[in-house]
Amino acid sequence: MSEYILSTNSDPAHILDTVRCFALDMDGTIYLGEKWIAGAKDFLRKIEESGRDYVFLTNNSSKNAAVYVEKLHRMGWDVGQDKIITSGEATIYYLQRHFPGKRVFLLGNELLQEEFAQAGVALDDTAPEVVVTAFDTSLTYQKMCKVCDFVRAGLPYLATHPDYNCPTETGFIPDAGAIHAFIHASAFRFPDRIIGKPNGDIVEYLVDRVQMEREQIAMVGDRLYTDIAAGRNNGLKSILVLSGEASMADIAGSDVTPHLIFDSVGDMIPLL
Repeated sequence: MSEYILSTNSDPAHILDTVRCFALDMDGTIYLGEKWIAGAKDFLRKIEESGRDYVFLTNNSSKNAAVYVEKLHRMGWDVGQDKIITSGEATIYYLQRHFPGKRVFLLGNELLQEEFAQAGVALDDTAPEVVVTAFDTSLTYQKMCKVCDFVRAGLPYLATHPDYNCPTETGFIPDAGAIHAFIHASAFRFPDRIIGKPNGDIVEYLVDRVQMEREQIAMVGDRLYTDIAAGRNNGLKSILVLSGEASMADIAGSDVTPHLIFDSVGDMIPLL
C-alpha cells in the first residue's frame, strides 16, 4: 500500500498542493452515462477558481473530441476540443513521430477515420505499411478478415487502447481488447504497441499537450489497471475515485495503489 494513503477523502501529505493539472477520466469519474456524478461540476469550477487546469483523458477511440464536446454541452458544461484527449489522438501523435508518412490500415469507425485523415495520416486498406486497431463500433466480418491478413503478414501492429469491455448504461460491450483477442486467435499476434492507458505513450502525449512537468499532473479515474496504473507507472500523481468501477476491496488485492483515494471528485473540493 502506498505510503501516502492514510484514509479516504483526505490528503495528509498535501499532494494536491503540487498538482497544477488534473487529467480526468470521464465515465465513472465525471459522469455515468448522461448523468453528472454528484459534485463533479462544482469540482471543475473549483479547479478553474484555484487557477489550475484540467483535461478529460479517455481511452475510448470510437468517439472523437468533437463528440465529447457535444456531449458535455448537452449536459450543461461547455469546453473546447483542447480540453479533450483521446487514445485516438495519442495514436496519431505516435504515428507522426514513429511512422511519418506511412500508409495505415485503420480498423476504426468513420469518426476515427475522419480524425486520422484530418491529421494527415494516409489511410490505405489495400497496401498499408502499418496496422492500427481501435474500438471499431462499425466492425464487420470483412474488416476482421482484412485486418487479420495484414497482421498475419507481419506489418507493424499498433492499437489505440487495451480495454476488453466498454461500460454502458445497460452493461458491458466488447471493446478494443476483445478485438485484439479475435485477431490473435486467427493471426497469432497481439499488438506490438498499445498507446492508451495504462501505457506511457498516451501520457507522453498528455504531457506535450498540457506543457507541464509530470509531477504537476494528477491522473484521476475509477479504474486501477488503466487510470491509476497510468499515473503510477509514468511519473504522475494518481487519484482513485470510488464512484465507478473500483472499490476499496479491489485496492487491497491490487499491486497498483493510488496516491490518494476519494469517494468522488466532489470530495476533493475542500482540499483544492
